[in-house]
Amino acid sequence: MESEQWNHDELSAEIDAMCRSKAEEFRLLGYEYVTAKDIWDCISRNYAKEGTPPLHKLVNDIYSLKANSYMNYLTIAAYRGLN
Repeated sequence: MESEQWNHDELSAEIDAMCRSKAEEFRLLGYEYVTAKDIWDCISRNYAKEGTPPLHKLVNDIYSLKANSYMNYLTIAAYRGLN
């Protein structure tokens, strides 16, 4: 079976769709103001030193993000003045 090749625009669109899906999940849990950009900022903070991970890890990081981890990220970002 051939490996599917993704161009940058297709990959960005898919990542954005995953982040929007996760943001919608958080809104259903009562976190009304979460956006796809917020999810991406939370997830991508880990990639600053390591670089972008393989696609399967990226997908797993987005879909396995828990509300508690996201709230911890927001708290630390507020203390650091990143928000």
